[in-house]
Amino acid sequence: MNLLKKLIMTAKGDRKAELVLKNAEVFHVFTGEFIKGDIAIVEGRIAGIGNYEGEQEIDLRGKYVTPGFIDGHIHLESSMLSPLEFARAVVPAGTTTVIADPHEIANVVGMSGIRYLLDATEDLPLNVYMMLPSCVPATHLENSGAKLLAADLAELIDHPRILGLGEMMNYPGVLAADPMVLDKIRLAKHKKIDGHAPGLSGNDLMAYAAAGVQSDHECVTPHQAMEKLRAGMYIMIREGSAAKNLRPLLPMINAYTSQFCCFAADDRHPADLIAEGHINHMVKVAVEEGIPVATALQMATINSARYFHLEDTGAIAPKYKADLLVFDDLEEWKPCMVFKDGVMVAKNKAALFDTTAKIPADIERTMHLAPIDPAKLKIAAYGDTARVIGLVPHQIITKNLIMKVPVQGGCVMADASQNLLKLAVFERHHATGNIGVGLVQGFGLKKGAIASTIAHDSHNLIAIGDCDEDIIAAAKELERIQGGLAIVAGGKVLGSLALPIAGLMSDQSVTFVEERLSFLKKIAHELGIYDYYDPFLTLAFLALPVIPELKLTDLGLVDVNAFALVPVMVEEISSERGHVNV
Repeated sequence: MNLLKKLIMTAKGDRKAELVLKNAEVFHVFTGEFIKGDIAIVEGRIAGIGNYEGEQEIDLRGKYVTPGFIDGHIHLESSMLSPLEFARAVVPAGTTTVIADPHEIANVVGMSGIRYLLDATEDLPLNVYMMLPSCVPATHLENSGAKLLAADLAELIDHPRILGLGEMMNYPGVLAADPMVLDKIRLAKHKKIDGHAPGLSGNDLMAYAAAGVQSDHECVTPHQAMEKLRAGMYIMIREGSAAKNLRPLLPMINAYTSQFCCFAADDRHPADLIAEGHINHMVKVAVEEGIPVATALQMATINSARYFHLEDTGAIAPKYKADLLVFDDLEEWKPCMVFKDGVMVAKNKAALFDTTAKIPADIERTMHLAPIDPAKLKIAAYGDTARVIGLVPHQIITKNLIMKVPVQGGCVMADASQNLLKLAVFERHHATGNIGVGLVQGFGLKKGAIASTIAHDSHNLIAIGDCDEDIIAAAKELERIQGGLAIVAGGKVLGSLALPIAGLMSDQSVTFVEERLSFLKKIAHELGIYDYYDPFLTLAFLALPVIPELKLTDLGLVDVNAFALVPVMVEEISSERGHVNV
């Protein structure tokens, strides 16, 4: 008997289901109700909800059952976990579907990175769909490990797990109708195009939406979200480890707007996944802040499914995938059971699955760092006024500060009294020897340096410190371990975490990564970094030249609002040319 016939016969009650979850309080996403009933499951699909008998039955005794949760936008690589370990972290928390944008690994190794993630997620008990990265590199203001044009992406656009084009960070390219950008937009055809447009407003926002961009996850205020909703865009409310926008955006949720909003983590570190959870944490916070339970659950399930045209996901209804969560109560939002395609894959916060995956050699060895010339870390002082990256707590945006800076021997120095540090970005893909150097204010580091090969989005090597010697020592440690995180003080390596998968992900367990990362964070905070900063996640976003206002790449300091490279010194006079050097 084929599946279609089995579903019909089982739904009618003419045959037993393979599995029945009995006496459950079942959440119906289309009406917002919990109604007691049995859930009949056949070959991983729901046959019906009502009164059913099964070959196997599990009496839930009034426990609450919801559809599995969906993350509308995440970068698997940013968890620092292999795809398997990521699944082992999020599935017990109730996430059964993610829409991943692999632009992190694509910026390191191009199409082979996308194919690696597709292959590594094929057999996981987690629906992993992907959006093709639209910006590799993110801008022309940096060097990445690869460059992907529309012709490259065309190879995978029709893959059944590719849902469209990933976040279009190059909004200036969209607004300028750049031919290469438009080629990628046309490639998406009938599929989705996700957005990334922090602060975009007015006619520019209209033009961005007119290009076919249909969502945004960069809103930080209700006003921004409402303006984008009016432009016909879905709002993905983000709550990551660095950018925490959930609480600020909840006031814009109402009966009209909620159906066009969903949840997204974007970037979430192992410590947060273990301590708080994933999408379930966002549901918990939303409900605690006064959002009706039914609304929060719709935003965690069916809203994302509808946006991405996942017609068999996000609801407990006939023919839908039996991706189900079982809760003891509606307060803690920690599922006691998780079913994926009708199979229990997690119980009492523990994953019930394990798999193995081979990592291709070209994904594992991606550190190609040129010999470091210490002279390139010097910032020649022409005057005493400089552009400084000003940190903003709990945000990935920065300020473009103009500050008086200390000068010694004709060079700008770090200054603890002003909370002023040196920042360097080393090109690490093609051994070009490029080093961009700038200044950061507000991090709190008193001595030493921290470094990382997670540096959005080109993932060059980024380091911050109070002296050149420690910055170079930290960079050399990362070269030794083939990418990852490192802390140095007084020339001594205090700790490191190897991330051998493209310099972005560990090949170890989620527990190992979390414990090692916690150890490194403890050291970082002991060296003075403020407790409200995640040291390495904050560092990673200082290289992202599509988030205002001031960032640093291997090519130099970027004024994001002007979308141009600018000198560190405000009036950097060239003695050779006799003019302002910009």
